[in-house]
Amino acid sequence: MHSLRLARNHSTSEHERLVYEGWILYDIGHHEEALAKAEESIAIQRSFEAFFLKAYALADSSLDEESSLYVIQLLEEALRCPSDGLQKGQLRKYVFVDCAKLDQAATCYMNALNIKHTQAHQGRARVFHLKNQLKAAYDEMKKLIEKAWNNASAYEKHSEYCDQNMAKSDLSMTTKLDPLRTYPCRYRAAVLMDDYNEDEAIAELTKVIGFKLDLQLLHLRAAFHDSVGDHESAIRDCEAALCLDPGHSDTLELYNKVCEQV
Repeated sequence: MHSLRLARNHSTSEHERLVYEGWILYDIGHHEEALAKAEESIAIQRSFEAFFLKAYALADSSLDEESSLYVIQLLEEALRCPSDGLQKGQLRKYVFVDCAKLDQAATCYMNALNIKHTQAHQGRARVFHLKNQLKAAYDEMKKLIEKAWNNASAYEKHSEYCDQNMAKSDLSMTTKLDPLRTYPCRYRAAVLMDDYNEDEAIAELTKVIGFKLDLQLLHLRAAFHDSVGDHESAIRDCEAALCLDPGHSDTLELYNKVCEQV
């Protein structure tokens, strides 16, 4: 994070500064905001770095088939932009994964690890996961935790490759290392809701919203309020979320649905 901030502060152009700001936002869990920074940068100048950031943030926030196809298009656009051979070699790993060429992707990730590219552990874990080699994916993420400078992010990623009890432990550590990350809170609240502990689930979200207004937290709490029949609170949370992003489609849909019930 420190190196990213230094790079941003010494950027020589606006489009470059926006890319660094996007990675800073991504690393603290604000993937949608990172995506917006990438789009701002591309609007100023099409660059390898901006397209790569956009593809990376989108791939991490959505895994449906349509999004995967769009990610591949973005990666191909990045490859058309001027850049050095190392960056393009790194990018081909993501193209291989999204095209389901998993063996080629695994080879690329091993090459990256051989030149000390620590984040390649995350890519190898994804390949193992797609091959249904779950223990190998879990072990690969353990290696990232041992090496990564941003351990909060590593623990959060590690939680995606283990059972619920281990995930809770990983996310508790994530919160301890970086209390401002919102994914652990959303996960804990969702688990509580699945166990029919509605009041505790809402309280979990409220605890974090009290010191950090976040679109996804507000939307989730609105959905929880709606599910227990508290339409007034659901409307209030929807309106607060729409103040942050008036065009957020999921919140608009929920807001209209709740208003029809009142």
